[in-house]
Amino acid sequence: MSKRWISILIPVISIILGLIVGAIVMVSTGFNPIDGYLALWNGIFGNTYNLGETIRTITPYIFAGLAVAFAFRTGMFNIGVEGQLIMGWLAAAYVGYAFDLPPVIHVIACLIAAALAGGIWAFIPGLLKAKLQVHEVIVTIMMNYIALHVANSIIGKVSGGQEKTEQIKESASLSSEFLSSMTDYSRLHWGFAIALVAVVVMWIILEKTTRGFELKSVGFNKNAAEYAGMNVSKNIILAMVISGAFAGLGGAMEALGTFGNIMKMTAATGIGFDGIAVALLGANQPFGVLLGAILFGALKNGGLNMPNEAGIPDEIVSIVIALIIFFVASGYIIQLLLMKFGKNSVKKNQKNVKGDK
Repeated sequence: MSKRWISILIPVISIILGLIVGAIVMVSTGFNPIDGYLALWNGIFGNTYNLGETIRTITPYIFAGLAVAFAFRTGMFNIGVEGQLIMGWLAAAYVGYAFDLPPVIHVIACLIAAALAGGIWAFIPGLLKAKLQVHEVIVTIMMNYIALHVANSIIGKVSGGQEKTEQIKESASLSSEFLSSMTDYSRLHWGFAIALVAVVVMWIILEKTTRGFELKSVGFNKNAAEYAGMNVSKNIILAMVISGAFAGLGGAMEALGTFGNIMKMTAATGIGFDGIAVALLGANQPFGVLLGAILFGALKNGGLNMPNEAGIPDEIVSIVIALIIFFVASGYIIQLLLMKFGKNSVKKNQKNVKGDK
């Protein structure tokens, strides 16, 4: 079996296995899997409104996945995407309502503020890693909780004790009457187009620039990179800052597109943590992350329809979605089985040919 066919079959088989095991879970808990999956399908593609909401849900997952994947590709484990996303959300919302700027310029200013906020929040663990060899996993995890409480404190102060900030000005909004009317007044916004641009930008940085080559080299082997004359500390910090900038832009999508403000949170959004799964599903490749985010976002949004239409509890929905993602993430095992099956088929054919002779 050729590598091309294997690469095509792996995701197909993974999704089918996930659906089968998910169906077994639904049957064992007394629910009809056909009704469940029909509800999932309708939640994703059932009408133009659901389709618009699905695309909107996918958008921040693309940025979160890119943030995690960029760090992984450069030898870093950025588990702090959640906190960086929150800080980017806060920065974009503040610039969105506190300044009066022309429409396009205002959006750009908000995006820059979000990227800077996410990058600065990621700069701290990057600096500690580069200068003091403090492991970035521990620092980034702790920075998530700090970001949550810092953001809540700032929201309370700038809003005069309210639970959320003012709505951003129209000039800063990514919302579109055209997109909304096309999707039966869903919350779809232009952020999806920006996310697609971000995918291309990450690919260009890593694959087409000298800096990207250095970043990957440092991640692959720090000692060899240093021997070659590369500044290891500088590249470690830069890798984290760029990763944080992608995460901050993911927060901007929520501030400028979905909600138009930022509200106090009692817990993390979960988008940043889900970005780890998205990056793994996409094999840490920019266009793979796009596909992973599409799958993850579609399942998340479609799953919301399963309790309403099929009466399946949220817990079962979460299990079914997790199973599908688990099998997709286990693609390497499926690849080994397919390759073994292919080799056995070749050996069998060779024996048959010898027997005919």
